[in-house]
Amino acid sequence: MESKGKQSLLQAGNKLNRFLRKNASGQKMTRSQRGRAKSWMFLTPSIAGVLLFFGLPFCVVIYYSLVNNPVQHIFVGFHNFIRVWNNGAFQLAAGNTLKFSFVAVPLAVILSLFLAVVMESRIPFKSQFRTFFLSPMMVPIASVVLIWQVLFHYNGLVNEVLMAFGHDKIDWLKSNQAQVVIVILFLWKNLGYNMILFMAALSSVPKDILEVARLESASESQIFWKIKLRYLSSTILFVTIMSLINSFKVFREVYLLTGDYPYDSLYMLQHFMNNTFQSLDYQKLSAAAIIMSLVIIVLVGIMFLAEDRFGRDVEE
Repeated sequence: MESKGKQSLLQAGNKLNRFLRKNASGQKMTRSQRGRAKSWMFLTPSIAGVLLFFGLPFCVVIYYSLVNNPVQHIFVGFHNFIRVWNNGAFQLAAGNTLKFSFVAVPLAVILSLFLAVVMESRIPFKSQFRTFFLSPMMVPIASVVLIWQVLFHYNGLVNEVLMAFGHDKIDWLKSNQAQVVIVILFLWKNLGYNMILFMAALSSVPKDILEVARLESASESQIFWKIKLRYLSSTILFVTIMSLINSFKVFREVYLLTGDYPYDSLYMLQHFMNNTFQSLDYQKLSAAAIIMSLVIIVLVGIMFLAEDRFGRDVEE
């Protein structure tokens, strides 16, 4: 009888333990669910803002690109995309924009990285050089454009220097060399910001790895190419993406320099879109915007894949 009583007490105790464990797990699930609910509650305003100001307008753009006009709303499929793709003005603008980006973006990344490496070393007048390259960030773009107009005018300072060396004058803003002016302006405006990003990344490279490499008699060039450059892969990706986006927004500088209809070599995608918007051709404008977005997405995706492959061993 006593053994049966002990067994019954043990069974009751086991049941009580299982019950308490279930309740404890239920309380844990409840707490985690409350945490998720609080997280979503804080995220809801931001998500709503993104959907309202970015997601919804983009859906409207997609809708307009698939109809004949905003009044009749007749579905035409990819007719607007074909019409834009075969448009001569769009082809000229897209070609100029891609040409400008493929020249200006690599130069912006390489030169800013070179400046960051130089600024990291011990050189005289380092603070003055840093101030010189950061000053464009504080100057209004209208003032910069005014200076560029004076420098690259047909009777400007640059042509005076060329004539002093025996060269002929160049009408910079109305010739095939017009993009050279915009590339120089783009670099002068963006090198300082990119340089600061690279300097911050260089300062975060582990010092113990650099010391070991120097103890192993590695040269500075080997340290840069084999160690520093790999740790800079994520920063290079970020700087490249930002420079690419800024290169597609160079319309502001070109517009202030030359107006709505510049010389052919300066006719960018933003000119095409701005002129299309003024003619109220929303469906063609929407199709052009989607094509440009797809091109940017593809280029950024390629850069992400390259960075993932190049910087994988650093993360590991």
